[in-house]
Amino acid sequence: MRRNRTMKVAVAGCCHGALDKMYETLQWLQQRHGQALPDLLLCAGDFQAVRNSADLRCMAVPAKYRVLGGFARYYSGEKKAPVLTIFIGGNHEASNHLQELPYGGWVAPNIYYLGYAGVVKYRGVRIGGLSGIYKSHDYRKGHFECPPYNQQTIRSVYHVRNIEVFKLKQLKQPMDIFLSHDWPRSIYHYGNKKLLLKKKAFFRSEVESNTLGSPAASELLEHLKPAYWFAAHLHVKFAALMQHQANGTGGQPKATKFLALDKCLPHRDFLQIVEIAHDPNASDCLEYDPEWIAVLRATNSLINVSPNCWNMPENNGLHARWDYSVTEEDLKELLEEVNHNLQIPHNFSPTVSPDDTNKSQQHREPVHRISPQTTEFCARFGLMDINSRIQQVREEKLERREEEEEEEEEVESTGSAEEPSDYNTDVSSLPSFVNPDEIILDEDSADEDLELSSVSTVSNLHSSVSATFSDVRVMPDSMTVSPNDTVDTADAELEKSSDGNQAEEQSTSEKPLKRISDESRVDSGPKKIKRRNQAIYASPDDDAVE
Repeated sequence: MRRNRTMKVAVAGCCHGALDKMYETLQWLQQRHGQALPDLLLCAGDFQAVRNSADLRCMAVPAKYRVLGGFARYYSGEKKAPVLTIFIGGNHEASNHLQELPYGGWVAPNIYYLGYAGVVKYRGVRIGGLSGIYKSHDYRKGHFECPPYNQQTIRSVYHVRNIEVFKLKQLKQPMDIFLSHDWPRSIYHYGNKKLLLKKKAFFRSEVESNTLGSPAASELLEHLKPAYWFAAHLHVKFAALMQHQANGTGGQPKATKFLALDKCLPHRDFLQIVEIAHDPNASDCLEYDPEWIAVLRATNSLINVSPNCWNMPENNGLHARWDYSVTEEDLKELLEEVNHNLQIPHNFSPTVSPDDTNKSQQHREPVHRISPQTTEFCARFGLMDINSRIQQVREEKLERREEEEEEEEEVESTGSAEEPSDYNTDVSSLPSFVNPDEIILDEDSADEDLELSSVSTVSNLHSSVSATFSDVRVMPDSMTVSPNDTVDTADAELEKSSDGNQAEEQSTSEKPLKRISDESRVDSGPKKIKRRNQAIYASPDDDAVE
């Protein structure tokens, strides 16, 4: 592939709903330096595509931070993104909105979401991404969550799943750019670690124990070896250069330029312009990646919408097939089916009314919706619609529950003639006791102490990415992360999920159980036990977001 031209790519850290500020900054750079707008804007999570108040209730943030941002005006068509924007999901998102597009799609004109995981092409540049953050207790589960979410699923819905990592590990063709929200574990060993710990001293224990970051992302970094890897989440700018070990085929070892960026606030390093080589003969339209589509088709039977833990196929003698990578014949067959046309259609259509101009709709409950974009995508490539499958499973369980209730009613209406007992069943004279060991459960729990900072005018950003990359280092074998690594990432103390097992299926009427002891107790009442996350990311410079 000929790549003798470059295009300007703007990379942003956590957006936190400040979409207007992001585009205003690009326009300010254009006016100040007399440069054209970048060809592409990439956002590494916490995009917050919030359309209305129902979306706000699907964000894992305290109620005081659920403020409608500017995205609704782009969703309604009142505004249009001046630059083609591609983003992944983070851990502060309108999860019900993004869940409508599990395979990716347009959230607004000129703004494209990559899905749970995805790969696209723009001007011949291959761009991949993985949404969410890593949590070991949800990693091996299926995508079972759907709105309205409960206390557990509003957080688990954005946790990375092993099936998405498994799909990405089937790719063999070179990757140019990859996006993740949290950092690949061990990447801090390839940059200026001393400067990182000077900025974020509370990272020290996790850096020294090599537990900062996502082991799943580290696996992908080792497998994909992209030319660029962009991340966010930890609210600090950090650059690294990772030299990969040679693969033994005689080719030159590859290197990955890693860059993490801050959140969108004044005087913060949240934006970087990078020049990336592209194919001048390639299409200017956003396109599906043929190898990725072929992998989706090959792994379609592995889709699971159960909350039960399960493992991906591997070469351990227990699976008939464990290699789901695709061949040249698979790619040729796919391209012939679509007549060599993989251009992503501009088929955005709103699925809800934006904003809340109608006051009667401000308290509406979130609804599990199926996007026409997803329906069209699945029909075109013969894939399972994950949301349709979730609804199907819920309906089947509801039908079984109704049948069981009808059977119980029939038994009760028929009655049962019991033989008289030879024993005295009168217990009125027996004393009543209170069990002193009975535990009274309080269903109240405090929200996590998360913060989403407000945004204001953005100042001058002129640092060059080439100057921030560190010296080349070869990663020792001791830093290789096992795929079975179950240690939580750096944000483990930012988000405390329930230690109990999640229910097998979410119900709209689901409520926590409350057990109360005998009313004759004369206690002043049970003590409420509240759990609060420790905001370890809170610092004097307003870093209090998970």
